[in-house]
Amino acid sequence: MTGAAGRLAAERELTLGRITALTRDFDGVVAASRDSNADDEHDPEGATIAFERSQTDALLGQAQRHLAEIDAALERVAAGTYGVCERCGSTIPEGRLEARPVARTCISCAATS
Repeated sequence: MTGAAGRLAAERELTLGRITALTRDFDGVVAASRDSNADDEHDPEGATIAFERSQTDALLGQAQRHLAEIDAALERVAAGTYGVCERCGSTIPEGRLEARPVARTCISCAATS
């Protein structure tokens, strides 16, 4: 499973970089709205700032959830259960793990959930 651990470690580093960039973007949007006199409800630009803030926050949350999934997959690697479907106990095909390294279920179980 060293290949899996390596893939997950690389994915983790990319995700941490994405979280850092999104946090910086979010902080920038917040600072820009704080420094302006934009009234989100009445200023045409305010809606754009609110949208950007909301979108960046959603992307940040998604990246943080993905990081948690990566960490859980790394725990499964350490426990020796990585690549085993959590529902039926069968082996998760390598192709699925390459496409989705954090997969917890085989294709059949994923299709029925």
